[in-house]
Amino acid sequence: MAVFVALGAFLMTLAGGWVAQRVTDRRHLVLGFAGGLMLGVVGLDLLPEAIEAAGTPVFGVPAALLLFVGGFLAAHLVERLLAARQVAHGASGERVPQVGLTAAAAMVGHSLMDGVALGAAFQISGSMGVAVALAVISHDFADGFNTYTLTSLYGNARRKALLMLFAAAVAPVVGAATTLLFTLPEELLGGYLGFFGGALLYLAAAEILPEAHHTHPGRSTLLCTIGGVGFIWLVVGIAE
Repeated sequence: MAVFVALGAFLMTLAGGWVAQRVTDRRHLVLGFAGGLMLGVVGLDLLPEAIEAAGTPVFGVPAALLLFVGGFLAAHLVERLLAARQVAHGASGERVPQVGLTAAAAMVGHSLMDGVALGAAFQISGSMGVAVALAVISHDFADGFNTYTLTSLYGNARRKALLMLFAAAVAPVVGAATTLLFTLPEELLGGYLGFFGGALLYLAAAEILPEAHHTHPGRSTLLCTIGGVGFIWLVVGIAE
């Protein structure tokens, strides 16, 4: 059942990527919406789940929050190292394609864990499985949208962006299938969600939103960002 439901997530991910590539003439609006989606996913979905699953304090701070900060710093460090390497090769001022691929790979990993969470929920009960399925299928549209946007934003070819989009679409199906063999410990899942949330927030705050408002700092771009957050809030509320 979980694998069958994951096929819905597969289709929704592809739909999100299709929308992202079809609105290139409104790129600033796409980026503004993507930034809002990423902010909403982190603040309203990933981080609360991470704290609940791996909230054991480490020197007074929940482990999930420490990993969240670690993910933010890791994303910053990776971007700086890749940028420095690019400058050393005479490409100063250009976006680093590897950053986009790394971010998209993290999205694929997130989608894989969505599938694992989906399979684990169905192992507990049918009602819980349905609730998780609603959340996964709904926000996988945002995952597909963000995966394509992140890959293409950093100058990667359309072929690579489509490849990463397809990988993100297949990942929930693979993740759900793996739960037929084992169940991921809740603490490990929570730690992963915290770390990934920090990395995703860095990309939204340091790259996506500044790029969206660089050439079009208008009200419409801001409204798209707010709309992205609101969409994730709606998804989370329906799932609950």
